[in-house]
This record gives sequence, structure tokens and C-alpha cells, in this order.
Amino acid sequence: MMADFLCGLAAGLLALELRFDATGSHPVSYLILSLGLPLIWLAFLALAGGYDKRFVGVGSDEFRRVLNAGVTLTAAVAILSYASKSEIARGYVVIALPCLTGFDLGARYLLRKRLHRLRTRGVAMRRVVAVGHARVAAALATELRRETYHGLQVVAACVADPDTPGDIDGIPFVGGLRNVPQVVARYKADTVAVLACPEMSGVRLRELAWELEKTGTDLCVAPALLDVAGPRTTIRPVAGLPLLHMDHPEFTGTKQVIKDAFDKIVGLSALALTAPVFLFVTLIIRLDDGGPAFFRQTRVGRDGRGFTVYKFRTMVMDAEKLKTELTASNDHDGVLFKMRKDPRITKVGSWLRRWSLDELPQLVNVVRGDMSLVGPRPALPDEAARYGDYVRRRLVVKPGLTGLWQVNGRSDLSWEESVRLDLRYVENWSLVLDLQILWKTLSAVWRGSGAY
Repeated sequence: MMADFLCGLAAGLLALELRFDATGSHPVSYLILSLGLPLIWLAFLALAGGYDKRFVGVGSDEFRRVLNAGVTLTAAVAILSYASKSEIARGYVVIALPCLTGFDLGARYLLRKRLHRLRTRGVAMRRVVAVGHARVAAALATELRRETYHGLQVVAACVADPDTPGDIDGIPFVGGLRNVPQVVARYKADTVAVLACPEMSGVRLRELAWELEKTGTDLCVAPALLDVAGPRTTIRPVAGLPLLHMDHPEFTGTKQVIKDAFDKIVGLSALALTAPVFLFVTLIIRLDDGGPAFFRQTRVGRDGRGFTVYKFRTMVMDAEKLKTELTASNDHDGVLFKMRKDPRITKVGSWLRRWSLDELPQLVNVVRGDMSLVGPRPALPDEAARYGDYVRRRLVVKPGLTGLWQVNGRSDLSWEESVRLDLRYVENWSLVLDLQILWKTLSAVWRGSGAY
């Protein structure tokens, strides 16, 4: 609220200065309006739900509510001005309100990043008791440990499995489905997460909600649906039952046409802007060992169709022949081959991989339509041949230059986690999600995490 107040004050004073600077004097009425703008802004933010703790710190809902507050305030000013026939300087409004919204979005973004840094150190976390089967509870705990920015920490679990050991991955299993309130009190938890569990009937879940209501403990219920984003799900009451409806993902139609057009426009623009980088990288690779600058390889694209992917060469020229000799040294699980200290990588190649410059030629694949800017990792033919039916779901969309796998750890991820992230993207892709991933890719490349 303090940040919102200061943003309102800064926007009001900036508009006052810019609009009336030429006149040499600041009207008293506009000075009062500028000083009162922060309080008006706080009120509109509160009405728009900008202080709802459920949406602060994670997700896009917080920013959407700030935008809604800005649009509503602008509309209110226009309507009141017309209804009262008051002459409000349009220059003042045009400067103040957009700046107000922009300042506030920037301030909340910075506060969010500060909060995320605190949470990586275990500060400002909500204590969670997981309820369900042991395997699912342990998976939730592992996921929340990796993505600390959610601000949730599993401190205990109440499980339906009668023969569960007392501890898995540091999470104590201390009770059954009937002991949840006692476990919440014992571990001073403030949130209960009920996972998909047939033993937790609707009646028992309602009784649990009544018991937690007495202590003000939050209750979250996870459906059996895995990695399905909110826009694809809606709750529709039928005969008193809150049925969760799931829409199918869209792989054709207008959304796909827009995505393809976006890929080609951005790909062509990026190729034009990075042309000097292409020349520089080509030169240093050629000078390093005299070999070709580009590396071509067959990859598997949408619907299992093969295509030639282009990359800057980062390995010695007989790297593929040496791969069979290094199979035993694979640092990765599953079907991928990765080594943290791969002896085939050249000195220049190590630098190119650190900054992901070796991926730039894939912009050509994006423009040609073989790849998208965002999508699953493009698979090798021998990898795709070992895919099961579940994993082959990755092939219903074009592979991407970047993706959820890259902004969440890259080569540090396990095979299972990489597949889960790729499938999450396939099931929930949208142009907005693509923009978010592209933005996060810049940060991932700068940190260099998992780049080897």
C-alpha cells in the first residue's frame, strides 16, 4: 500500500509539473487533486481486489487487477467530468493516469522479485500440511522446494496409506485423514492442501473445512487433473455439485494462425537484428579450429515429421562418433545424453553455450515454419523412437527455440521433469504464455543455470 501511495503521488506531481510548467504557476485545484490522487488510487485498487492476499506475489492476476483499477479510474474520471461538466485539463489526465498505472505495475514487479528472493532463503513462507497419498504428497513437497516463489512449504503430511514409513524426503507423515486438525495445530500450519485422494469423500472434505474454519486455516483442494491451467477449467454448479469442466487445448484455428504469424514476424526481426552477431560468431568458430561454423542435425518436429535443425557448432567435428564412447558417462537420466564436462565441447563452444548463442541459427527454422519461438525441446530421432504414448504428446505442437524446460533449469532437470514441463506447455499454450516464457528466457540466459 505504501508503494501504491507513492506511485500515485509521483504520477500526480509529474502530471502537475509537465502540464502546467509552461504557465509558470500550478493551480491550487490541481495541486489538491495531485495530493489526493494517491488516496483515490488506493480506493480503486481495493475495489479491484488489488490487496487480495491470494493473488499477491504469484501469477498474473495481481497485475491484471492493477490494470483493471487503472482502466476503471480513467473511465470514472471521464464519466464524472462529462456528468458534472467540469473542465479537467486533458493533458493532466493523459499524463497522470497512464503513468500511475505504469509506475504501480513496475513497483509491484520489483516488490514481487524482492519477495521471491526472500522466499529462496525460506522467509515469508506459508506452512502447508499435505493430505492424500504418500507418493503424491512427496511429489508436491519436491515441486514446492524447487519453485520456492510460490511461498508454500510442506511441513507435514496426513496420508491415506496405512503402511507409509514415517518420513519420505524429509517430510514427516504423522497422521491419517482424520487427524488433519491436530497435525495443523502441532506444526503451526496455516494452509492445508488436499490432493487427489478417493478416500477423502465429499462429506469428509466438508467436515474438514468446518474444522479448519475455526482456526482460520486456508484450505486448498487439488483436482486429479495434472498441469491444466486455469483458463481451460471452469466450475459450473450442476444439481448442487461444483463440477469442474475442462476445455480441450486448441491446436488449430485462429489462435494457431496468430502464433505462426507472431513466430515469423519476430523471427525475421530477430534475424535482422542479430546479423552482426552471426558474422562475429561464425568468424571466431572458424578461427578456433578451422572447421565449419554451422552444425546441422535431423530433429523430430510436429506430428513426428523430421526436419534439419541449424545451430552454431560447439563441439569437435567428430563429436557424433565420440558419443558412443561416452555413453557410460551420461549425467542425465532417461533418454537424453548430457555431460556437465563433455570433452567434445570446444573452448569457443563452451562460451557459446553459456550464453545460448549456439541456438541463434534456429531462428531460420522458426522462419521456415519447422519450429516455433516457444515449444517443447526438439527431439533427436533415436530419442523420439523411445517415446511412449504419454511422452509422444509433446509432438502435437512444433518444437521451440525456448520453452518451459529452459526457464526452469534447462539441463539440470531430470528427464521426468523435462517431460512434465513440456506436456504442461502443450496442454496450456497461449500467446500470453509464450510472451511470459520469452521474457523469462532472458533471465535464464543471463543466469546461465543448467547451460552445458
